[in-house]
Amino acid sequence: MRGAARSVGRALHLPVTGTARGIRKATHAHGAGESGLGKLIELHAVNGAGDVMITVALASTVFFSVPTDEARGRVALYLAITMAPFTVLAPVIGPLLDRLPHGRRAAMAASMLARALLALVVSGAVAGGGLELYPAALGVLVASKAYGVVRSAVVPRLLPPRFSLVKANSRVTLAGLLATGVAAPIGAGLHAVGDPWPLYGAFVIFVAGTFLSFSLPPKVDSAKGEDVALLAADEEHLHGPLRKQAKEAKRPGLRTVGPAVTHALGANAALRCLSGFLIFFLAFLLREHPLTGESAAVSLGIVGVAAGAGNALGTAVGSWLRSRAPEIIIVTVVAVVLGTAIVAALFFGAFLVAVLAAVAGFAQALAKLCLDALIQRDVPELVRTSAFARSETLLQVAWVFGGAVGIVMPLNGTLGLVVAAAIVAAGWLTTLRGLLASARHGTRTRPRVA
Repeated sequence: MRGAARSVGRALHLPVTGTARGIRKATHAHGAGESGLGKLIELHAVNGAGDVMITVALASTVFFSVPTDEARGRVALYLAITMAPFTVLAPVIGPLLDRLPHGRRAAMAASMLARALLALVVSGAVAGGGLELYPAALGVLVASKAYGVVRSAVVPRLLPPRFSLVKANSRVTLAGLLATGVAAPIGAGLHAVGDPWPLYGAFVIFVAGTFLSFSLPPKVDSAKGEDVALLAADEEHLHGPLRKQAKEAKRPGLRTVGPAVTHALGANAALRCLSGFLIFFLAFLLREHPLTGESAAVSLGIVGVAAGAGNALGTAVGSWLRSRAPEIIIVTVVAVVLGTAIVAALFFGAFLVAVLAAVAGFAQALAKLCLDALIQRDVPELVRTSAFARSETLLQVAWVFGGAVGIVMPLNGTLGLVVAAAIVAAGWLTTLRGLLASARHGTRTRPRVA
């Protein structure tokens, strides 16, 4: 009898332990286990799963539970109370974390613990309809972005031998995307049980993430050899030829990170702005005017899956693609998005909307990896982590701005996609010349995307 019970126990236990071993083997491959990168990959997967649980709960409460007109008002209120203050707080996150280089593990754990506790606050607001939902959601947003900034600064400290920074970032990002894809349907299932249940799931996940943050290697907290990178610096922070140029300039504004990085950041900001715009605009458009023959929920699901698949594909391509000019890749993918947006606006339809979502997701992922490559190539090591932190903050602000534009747009598909094309065109035209010049002149170090 006992032998039979043990056999049954092993049979039930094997799928769980086998899956866990398989995940650990994948995340720790190619030296990632020894360097500590594997732990960060697992932590980022936990972060993605927790965030999507909260997103499912908020979307169901703020968006799906009321008629479209009332939902627009609720989301506008949500943006006003959470996103607007975030645009003020976001630029402070990077410089503030620059002052805490010795506490990166604690900062990541704090962001996890804060979201765990705020998930419980939001669950009470969801159940009782309290106004604490909005400040709690703002806290979740700030904690999530703080984690993202610290994570960008930590990756360079955990690179295995002969492992590029872009390849490491692509692995971390892909893990987050996969975890999001797994957790989203689980969150939807929990929501079917009751409105607060996805938030209870988020609480458990983020508590686990709090402990996992401290499992990262101690070298994560080391700030040896680091300095602060400024996107616009005065002459006291510049050295050599740059300092001489600053003295000759009529006003400050020279970039310590190099022109290629600043132009690539501008192009990425346009794509991130487009992402925020499409998320909010299409959410309301497809709810009011679903894709032909489909319900609103299915229409949103189709576009969401297309965007997620494009993003995952862009991340996967970036993990193995090698190029002598990341600038050319950025110019090309932004041009493709611009062309797709124009075609989708001229011949608005279900298929082209899904195609635009997929292409935008692909371009955003690949362009961000190219930006990482340029930071790796052009920014000195002693200021590289600071440059990552500040660039990520600026990209988050661009996403918030795009979302604000999307929420106030009339529900006209053609007009909305014209605006989307205009956003991309502005980013492409203002950075095209600088990126091409940078690619033509090159640098001493051969740039790589992987």
